[in-house]
Amino acid sequence: MPVNVPNVLTWLRILMIPVVLGVFYVPDSWIPDHYKNLVATILFVAAAVTDWLDGYLARRLNQTSPFGAFLDPVADKLMVAAALIVLVELGRTNALIAAVIIGREIAISALREWMAQVGRSKSVAVNLLGKIKTMAQMVAIPLLLYNDRVGWLDPQVVGTVLILIAALLTLVSMASYLRRAAPGGAR
Repeated sequence: MPVNVPNVLTWLRILMIPVVLGVFYVPDSWIPDHYKNLVATILFVAAAVTDWLDGYLARRLNQTSPFGAFLDPVADKLMVAAALIVLVELGRTNALIAAVIIGREIAISALREWMAQVGRSKSVAVNLLGKIKTMAQMVAIPLLLYNDRVGWLDPQVVGTVLILIAALLTLVSMASYLRRAAPGGAR
């Protein structure tokens, strides 16, 4: 494993997962709910920023590596899955939505691995629909984590709409990937 700034940022993102989750298990007498929501949201957003930053730095500093290319999406999927599970536990999103999003991530990761082994990895490369899905969920999750009203804005309502959109895009993008991976699909 090459030790470089992008890989360190990715490892930090993975290490932030138990902190983001752990905030909600601190006794209310230590940290009121409002601050738990705020801290978890800030940490999740910081992790999302490091996701962009590690990719940018890897390209800019010419520090890309097969290990980094493997670890980065794993870190993303772990962070999203952990956040969705805690949101279900807190009653801020539906278990079916979380299962659809997490299940898709697992299925597409396995599909990409298999397609790489058969020499067809380009047929399941990330596409625009997948990027839009990711954007919707990366905005929805912090809103659902924060949960507290901000003036007229109700993050729970906006986050719920966006996570529903993300779940729908998840299904559509998964169908697209499966179609392209099918025999006779895009090569």
